[in-house]
Amino acid sequence: MKDQVIIFDTTLRDGEQALSASLTVKEKLQIAYALERLGVDVIEAGFPVSSPGDFESVQTIAKHIKNSRVCALSRAVAKDIDAAAESLKVADAFRIHTFISTSTVHVQDKLRRSYDDVIDMGVAAVKCARNYTDDVEFSCEDAGRTPIDNLCRMVEAAINAGANTINIPDTVGYTLPNEFGGIVAQLFDRVPNIDKAIISVHCHDDLGMSVANSMAAVQAGARQVEATINGLGERAGNCSLEEIAMIIKTRADFLGVHTNIKHDEIHRTSKMVSQLCNSPIQANKAIVGANAFSHSSGIHQDGMLKNKNTYEIMTPESIGLKNQALNLTSRSGRAAVKSHMDTLGYTEKEYDLDELYADFLKLADRKGQVFDYDLEALMHFANLREEDDFFKLNYLSVQSGSIMATTSIKLQCGEEEKCEAAVGNGPVDALYQCIYRLTGYDIVLDKFDLTAKGEGEDGLGQADIIANYKGRKYHGTGLATDIVEASGQALLHVINSIHRADKIAEIKERTATV
Repeated sequence: MKDQVIIFDTTLRDGEQALSASLTVKEKLQIAYALERLGVDVIEAGFPVSSPGDFESVQTIAKHIKNSRVCALSRAVAKDIDAAAESLKVADAFRIHTFISTSTVHVQDKLRRSYDDVIDMGVAAVKCARNYTDDVEFSCEDAGRTPIDNLCRMVEAAINAGANTINIPDTVGYTLPNEFGGIVAQLFDRVPNIDKAIISVHCHDDLGMSVANSMAAVQAGARQVEATINGLGERAGNCSLEEIAMIIKTRADFLGVHTNIKHDEIHRTSKMVSQLCNSPIQANKAIVGANAFSHSSGIHQDGMLKNKNTYEIMTPESIGLKNQALNLTSRSGRAAVKSHMDTLGYTEKEYDLDELYADFLKLADRKGQVFDYDLEALMHFANLREEDDFFKLNYLSVQSGSIMATTSIKLQCGEEEKCEAAVGNGPVDALYQCIYRLTGYDIVLDKFDLTAKGEGEDGLGQADIIANYKGRKYHGTGLATDIVEASGQALLHVINSIHRADKIAEIKERTATV
């Protein structure tokens, strides 16, 4: 039995389903680049038939990602499979992932068909997908609650039809580790053609056992694990990629398997996904939480001082958590900034040096010294901006007192600069009133968060907002040393996204009427 465990990342598909606002194509591509650098074997980029935006995202990722296999999801329906193939055909090689429900409750109450009909649908879907690619994955949705006889029949039929990866999902996070491992073990014992496919698992965390179930399946012979960064996903989330990767690395002697994951990329990828998805990581989260490598107990601290192995089974450096340098100032040139980015592991295709350097100089003038984590925050924020932003904040002045605040702004609106002033309950409220008046958008804020990026009183402030406009939710991010300015940038991020979407809709409407 092969000893490599294939890592299949579904952050951009299953993970994105759980977000309060959809990611843009640019944000998804940025995450895909990070997953490729992390060493992920297969990237499930989306569900192309679900929306034009998802189709475009999958197509864009398939065009640019070269070192990971790009995959798209489809139901066991011909139009879904056709859409998946159309979005992926720009890639040299790709995977189509098709699925159908197999548990009794799903077959009877959701599909309302006989089990023989469901098997026929699954077989037809696999054969359809094989017309486009020889890399076809088939999933038995809710396999964890499927009678084992039915599951064996479905798996055997799907392999005979041409599926070379069979996924066994614990879709609702119901099973226990020994139970789920037993299901996989029975498949190896009872399905005669099981050697012709790789067995994959996709576990949800409803009972907090997604990682344990996945590892039990690996010990039973599964050789692909489907996971997401930071465990993002439906309901309580998915199996956490970073936990699977570090379990396999740390317990390699016991498990006898390995992955292609570049472990020193874990911390950075986790931070990027957290920021772009506006999904904070709990402090006590395994591997990537803020407290994962902290030691407060006196006994633990004493042991750590004598030998780190006493209380650390892995090092912060093993996931890429390094000490942050602080030798960049406003006198540093582009070469120094690029050198730091090289040291951090970023390639030139992942950021615009001119744009990053301009933001760096502004920050250095305010802070004096700039940390590596500041550079990373600036890079992520710069990557959120679009070249065709219509609205830009040129000037901001704030006067704040105990009763009310007054804000004055100059806002670039295309070719025209407009001025406005407003009073509000606070400086951010006054600023938002100015922006609303100048842009004319009727926006409802669902969520507003401020977090510190960096350390100390001169750290950057990041504003994250979720805004509702005409029933659609948008995520906006702003970054600045001044939290009022960061809040304004977050709102303008949203408004520029809305303005861009409106323009695209107008173009489509005009085209349709011609």
